[in-house]
Amino acid sequence: LCGIPENLINAMVEHGTTGHTAVSNNAGVDDFGLGLLLQTKQVKRMISSYVGENKNFEAQYLSGELEVELTPQGTLAERLRAGGAGIPAFYTRTGYGTYVHEGGNVIKYGPKGAAAGDVEISSVPRESREFNGSNYIMEEAITGDYS
Repeated sequence: LCGIPENLINAMVEHGTTGHTAVSNNAGVDDFGLGLLLQTKQVKRMISSYVGENKNFEAQYLSGELEVELTPQGTLAERLRAGGAGIPAFYTRTGYGTYVHEGGNVIKYGPKGAAAGDVEISSVPRESREFNGSNYIMEEAITGDYS
């Protein structure tokens, strides 16, 4: 992994702050990067495009301990760019006709977890519009407190 705020993550682990929303294209690995914050259960919500290499992440999500908002990679980048530019939302064709658009994607499982089908938080439907004969959904910008 490269390009991560390694010193910031280590300081957050040391300080013990909790309830964070982490925005990243991945969830780190078990013993490095965001994986350190996941080990100590300091992350409440992950907004990410890829999460496949972190066992702690998987276990916490499936047991209902972690909220997860999966976002396509290009949409994630544009949500961050829009937030930095002061643009509150934008339209994209990506995700139209999927759970991202229609809602119902599991963000957080309840205390009984995924195995029991206990869903606590589901995604809400996205606003959609047609422009020049193509369908689009609205995505809201992401603004961060620090990076």
